[in-house]
Amino acid sequence: MPTLGELTALLDRWYPPAHADSWDAVGLVCGDLADDVRRVLLAVDPVLAVADEAVALGAQLVVTHHPLLLKGVHGVAAIDPKGAVVHRLVRAGCGLLAAHTNADSPALGVSESLALALGLVDVRPLEADPAPALDKLVVFAPVADAERLRAALAEAGAGRIGDYEAASFTSVGEGRFRPTAGATPAIGAVGRDEVVEEVRVEVVLPQAARSAVVAAMLAAHPYEEPAYDVVALAPLDESDRGSGRVGRLPAPVSLRDFAALVARVLPETASGVRVAGDPDQLVEHVGLCGGAGDFLLDRARAAGVDVYLTSDLRHHPASELREHAAHGTGAPALVDVAHWAAESTWLPVLRRRLLAELGDTVEVHLSTIRTDPWTFRV
Repeated sequence: MPTLGELTALLDRWYPPAHADSWDAVGLVCGDLADDVRRVLLAVDPVLAVADEAVALGAQLVVTHHPLLLKGVHGVAAIDPKGAVVHRLVRAGCGLLAAHTNADSPALGVSESLALALGLVDVRPLEADPAPALDKLVVFAPVADAERLRAALAEAGAGRIGDYEAASFTSVGEGRFRPTAGATPAIGAVGRDEVVEEVRVEVVLPQAARSAVVAAMLAAHPYEEPAYDVVALAPLDESDRGSGRVGRLPAPVSLRDFAALVARVLPETASGVRVAGDPDQLVEHVGLCGGAGDFLLDRARAAGVDVYLTSDLRHHPASELREHAAHGTGAPALVDVAHWAAESTWLPVLRRRLLAELGDTVEVHLSTIRTDPWTFRV
C-alpha cells in the first residue's frame, strides 16, 4: 500500500500547490509521511463530523477541498472546533490534506468536474491561465562540441517540453570570425580569418531558468566569446487549466429544463437552485465555476454563454449583469446553487483517478456527511 508521502506527492502532481492563490492554505495539515495508507476518505469540508467519519472508517488520510487552517492560528488546542479536528485525526493516526484553489483550475479539477457532471461537451477553461513564460536560446558551436553543449543545456533545465526532456534542434552552417589583439581563441590565430564548420543549436527553456541555462551554456562552450541569442517567446494560454469552464450541451434545452437538470445532478440542499432569466430561453452554451464565481461574471458575458452557473452570487453583481439583458446589450441567465453541492461533484472524479492510479492497494471512500451549513428554509 502507498505511504502518506507517496499519496501527497501524487496529489501535488495532479493539483500543484504552486497553482494555489497566494491567500490560500493548501497541502498536508497533519500526518506522518512515512505512514502507510490503506483507506482514504474524500470530503468537501474538514469539519468534526467528517473527522469522526474518518476515524470510524479506519482511514489513514482525509482529503478535503476546503482548508482547515485558512487563516493563521497560534495553536490547535482541542477547545475549539478546528483544534478538535486536528486532535481527533492525529490520535487516530489519520492525516489531513487540503486541495483548494490548486484543485479548482486544472483538468479534472473542481470546475471541470461540475461541467462533466452536467454532461457538457467541448469543455475548456472560461478564463485560461497563462502558460509558464518561455525563452528560446540559439547558440552556435563547433560540430565536435555540439553534443557536450546540448547535454549541458539539458542538465540546466532547457529542452523540457511536456513529457519530453533534452529536446533541441540542430542545423549545420559555417562560422566566420577574426580574432583581434588580446583574444585567446580556442580555434585559429590572432589576425587571421577563420571559417569553422559549426552547428546552430536551438532549445526552449523556462524564463525563470534563463540565468542558469545561459551560465551553463557559457561554461560548456569552447569559445571565449560564443555567439548566442535569447528570445522571449510570445505568451500563450494553458489549454486545460484556468478559472471556471465553458462547454456545450449536446442539444439545446429551455432554461427551465436546464435548471431541472442541475437540480437532478447536484445533491439536494436547503438552498435549492435559484434562477435569473426567462424560463423559456434556449440554453446551449454554458459557463460555470465551482464554488464562489461571481468574479467571472463579466468573463461569462464576454464569452457569450447562454447561462452562467455558480454559487454565492451577490445581489448587486447579479442585478447589474441582468440589467444588460433587460436593455438588450446581452447577458447570460444565471443559476445559483449551494457552494458545497457544486464542489461535491469533484469527489467522485478524484476517487476514480485515485483508484485508476493505485488499484486495489487502497480503498477510497466518499464522505456521506452533508456539510452544507444551511439546514432548512421557510
